[in-house]
Amino acid sequence: MKRAERQSLVAIPVILAIGAGVAWAGSQHGVEVAGVPLFALCGALALAVNWAAFVPAYLRQTERYFDLTGSVTYLSIVVLVLAVRPEVDLRTIVIGGLVGAWALRLGSFLFIRVQRDGGDGRFDEIKKSFPRFLMTWTLQALWVYLTLACGLAAMTATTARPIGAVGVLGIVIWGLGFAIEVTADQQKRSFRSDPANRGRFIQSGIWAWSRHPNYFGEITLWLGVALVALPALRGWQLATLVSPLFVYVLLTRISGIPLLAARAWKRWGDDPAYRAYLAHTPALVPRPPRGGG
Repeated sequence: MKRAERQSLVAIPVILAIGAGVAWAGSQHGVEVAGVPLFALCGALALAVNWAAFVPAYLRQTERYFDLTGSVTYLSIVVLVLAVRPEVDLRTIVIGGLVGAWALRLGSFLFIRVQRDGGDGRFDEIKKSFPRFLMTWTLQALWVYLTLACGLAAMTATTARPIGAVGVLGIVIWGLGFAIEVTADQQKRSFRSDPANRGRFIQSGIWAWSRHPNYFGEITLWLGVALVALPALRGWQLATLVSPLFVYVLLTRISGIPLLAARAWKRWGDDPAYRAYLAHTPALVPRPPRGGG
């Protein structure tokens, strides 16, 4: 067995252990269904959806439904909470709506993109290995659970509280982040669809303000969800506020910016225009380009 496969076999129980810890913290002061915390049931659902999708994906050696499954996982959790929670308060409806809108938009966008491109190069080697591919789907379940944790803890909390000023602020911040992410994705899609831009990097529109504005938008909108959730959390539930921090670390230190930056440097590192773009454009937080252009 190759080293990467052994590491994947070790990683799977670690991922499950982290998920169990999140389930315990988020289940405190939460509603139960037949004696089982609803928050924990949602974690089990996230794992079940991804493991179920892994089977045909591995047999067919395809990653085309990976991102779509992630969005389906978010939506499945929201539907489960709304369906089985005894009383649904306004905060639960708002968080469910915010998460649902984001998941539907991003999931459809990524699915269309992978269908157009014919696949995702990140999975070329991974999907050939059963343990590595299974670990990837298991990790996606944890990604959904951790990202949604504080919002889910609020949706399943036993105590209903008014949205309040903090909640309203959270909705506004979510809207700002959502608008930035959608705008960035649409601008990049339009740029790539123009044959004249083949082989070039985007540095126009909102991409002149940030090298990764879509990631800034995503981090911002999950911060908004955390603010909407905050007033409903207490005790160990507060530990789930790690959600927006997790999104930030994931996108800026692990799987987002580092991977894309390395790929871009390999492709355009010798281009003086790209070097100038790196020197004058922030990696994440948007800033007006110098000269006001």
